[in-house]
Amino acid sequence: MLLQSQEVRDVTRVSDRAVGFHAQQAVEKALKAWLALVGIDYPRTHDLQELLALLADQGVNIPDVFRELDYLTDYAVLFRYTVPDQPDAALDRAGVVRKVTEVVEHVERQIGAAGPSS
Repeated sequence: MLLQSQEVRDVTRVSDRAVGFHAQQAVEKALKAWLALVGIDYPRTHDLQELLALLADQGVNIPDVFRELDYLTDYAVLFRYTVPDQPDAALDRAGVVRKVTEVVEHVERQIGAAGPSS
């Protein structure tokens, strides 16, 4: 996983915005895979809260770590296309990497448990 590379986590020439963007993308794609797995159509959105709400509306049990990362939505659009007036708050890169990895692995287990598609 890209986020696990030493350079992305620890080198300051890779901005927090870049790390946050890739973290958001990983969570977004994992959520969309999970939605597809359970047969839920999802909209074209980067909004992690919206995707989580679709799962919750279907009674899917969502681990807390998913909700802990909903703030990453801002990295999908706002941080890519705007120039901030103030510096961003520092991103806890190690924490983000750990949590995103947990999310992706959870969804991979869901897919594995579903077995091969027919």
